[in-house]
Amino acid sequence: MNSVRSTIWASALLASATIPAMADEPAPSRPPIDKCAWEKLSDKTVGLAAWTQRCDFGFRQIHFEFAGKALAIKYSDGGAADPLVEVFDIKPGETAEAALQRLFLEKTDKAVSARCVLAPYTEGTVPAGVKRYTFSPDAAYAKELKALASSDEIPEPPCGDWGEMPDGMQYFEVPAGEGHSLLFVRIGQDEPLFDEQTLRVLPRG
Repeated sequence: MNSVRSTIWASALLASATIPAMADEPAPSRPPIDKCAWEKLSDKTVGLAAWTQRCDFGFRQIHFEFAGKALAIKYSDGGAADPLVEVFDIKPGETAEAALQRLFLEKTDKAVSARCVLAPYTEGTVPAGVKRYTFSPDAAYAKELKALASSDEIPEPPCGDWGEMPDGMQYFEVPAGEGHSLLFVRIGQDEPLFDEQTLRVLPRG
């Protein structure tokens, strides 16, 4: 039985590695991790296409699914799927940057949002044409936080749950070549099981 499962899994890995990339559909930017295989997920209603990894570690299986307007990760031994890439609409006549400000203000306490500013997100490699942003403390707020910082504990996110993270990666992403949607991407502390380099917003209609 184990040999049969191993053969099936090896075949799946080979198939995932040999899927031809369409002209406008990039292949995954890196190999899958051990016990995982890449698979392409897309949903026109959500408006997103993504390469994700389906994993079988024996004691735990992991896959991705769409939940609401988000790409979410699901653990076999966990609860509800956890959204990692959320899709938000840009209103007609609104710039992407204005949409980012609107969303941040809607989701963040006013006392916090008033002290945070939109800034380019510069960590990692950014795909061509893509823009990434975060919300960071303004100069005065950053000075206060530095004075209060302790090396013994991880501080709370200074700009709330939708700003920069002291112990992980997350950011807003404005996709290349389109103007109707933007993404909020939660990477976390480790390399994610979805490919953050090849996320694609799907055209409407």
